[in-house]
Amino acid sequence: MGDIKKLGFIGLGVMGEPMCRNLAVKQGATVLAYDTQSAPLDRLGQAIVVAKSVGQVMREADIVFLSLPSGEVVAKICEQADGLLENCRAGQIVVDLSTSPVELTRELYAKFKAKGVLLMDAPVARTRAAAEAGTLSIMVGGLEHEFTQILPYLSTFATEITLCGPVGSGQVVKILNNMVLFETVAALSEARAIAQKAGVDPKKLFETLALGSADSFALRNHGLKAIIPGDFPERAFSVEYAAKDLRYALDLAEHTQVDAAGARNVRRLFELAVARGDGDLYHPVISRVLEAKV
Repeated sequence: MGDIKKLGFIGLGVMGEPMCRNLAVKQGATVLAYDTQSAPLDRLGQAIVVAKSVGQVMREADIVFLSLPSGEVVAKICEQADGLLENCRAGQIVVDLSTSPVELTRELYAKFKAKGVLLMDAPVARTRAAAEAGTLSIMVGGLEHEFTQILPYLSTFATEITLCGPVGSGQVVKILNNMVLFETVAALSEARAIAQKAGVDPKKLFETLALGSADSFALRNHGLKAIIPGDFPERAFSVEYAAKDLRYALDLAEHTQVDAAGARNVRRLFELAVARGDGDLYHPVISRVLEAKV
């Protein structure tokens, strides 16, 4: 990859901005960045070169990273006039760091391949703090020799980078990771509501569960740090965003003919949370849905 002279980064949101910063600071190549909002571009300052459009990023960069809020947005910037497909050239690589539907990822892969461009899926996991520290976890879909080409760049903002299988496999693993997390948070919310009604301090419950077989990352973080203190900030991973990822999981379950009853229950809780006006809050706020029934 010694011939890589310019990198592109599209999408400087909650996760994209710190990832782009790490990429720019730790790599010697120029980073051409684009976002619809000027604030993150201003914050990145001299670390990046500001692009006027996604088309410009695609025309000038050798590798283009996408960090976008949904697969729908990914599809739009790829297929729109003056978008990525219209401006790509043979030999480029597009790395989708977003969480996108599996079938969409594979469809876009075929469209880019027809133009001699490689698309790889590399959705990221963990928090904004991890993105800032460069300690994200990334699930990659692609072939081994393709993986080795992008690994040095992913390593600027991630410490755990896993090749999960051919294109689309990274999305499968990320989507299922989130599905399991959401179901665990729902179980914790149910346990909290039951304990409170049964006369047991929910904080004592969670602290004790953390000492036994019910311990989990979700318990120690989403449970003890969000559900117990009732801390559900905006600009975290909201109910609306979580519902989007859960929809991708349920679509995948339907495609594979698996009855994902647990995921459907979480979808119901998400819908109830949105109806309460909590859609913009950190997704463990679903505990309030059950709390209201205590």
